[in-house]
Amino acid sequence: MTSLNHKRQQGATLLVALVMLLILTVLAVSSMRGVLLESRITGNRAENLRLQTAADAALKEGEFRFFGPGYLRDKLEPNRVNCQKNNTLNLNGANKPCLLNIQVWTDVIAPDSDEETSSDRLKRFMLNPMDALQADGAATVAAGASTFVAWMPYRGLDPNDETQSDPRAYWNSYLIAASEDESSLNPEYGSVMEGKGTYFYLVNGQAADTLAVQSTTANIYVGLNN
Repeated sequence: MTSLNHKRQQGATLLVALVMLLILTVLAVSSMRGVLLESRITGNRAENLRLQTAADAALKEGEFRFFGPGYLRDKLEPNRVNCQKNNTLNLNGANKPCLLNIQVWTDVIAPDSDEETSSDRLKRFMLNPMDALQADGAATVAAGASTFVAWMPYRGLDPNDETQSDPRAYWNSYLIAASEDESSLNPEYGSVMEGKGTYFYLVNGQAADTLAVQSTTANIYVGLNN
């Protein structure tokens, strides 16, 4: 029978086990941090994709409003009535766009910006329309059907369903070229007054007051009397 010498046991096995456990813990924590980071990146990408898709859909509605010869006067002159929620989309192409007037939008949206010149307002509007118009989707949702809004709600193919777009998306537009001295676009004198020529529009779309997209469209109209 062999007897154990307890004096020679120094606890080395316990020390090695603790070191190995510490190493495994560090590896596990590092792996969890990597998984958490990848989850956040994936979540951000998914959210950005949702916002981009909603904003693009709103942008397409804004562009579609200018198709066809119907309501040509409303496509050439800003009318606040057209920037109301009851101005819903018609699939037959006879639509009125929400055409903003940069000269006067500050009287409704930003009355404290009276010191800005027209060119300053236009520049700020084109560079950052959400900031320029103090985008507030909640205000659009809360607005009445006949209340002026700077951002028209995108409701897809169902004009009565304001929750169809998730996240909520909005659009508006601005007429870039519409003066009689643009002879290259409207060669005949007085053609602008008749609604003849090529007209350029800046169309804005945004989603949840977070992501904004822009596009420019060129439309050729043959005149109000044609």
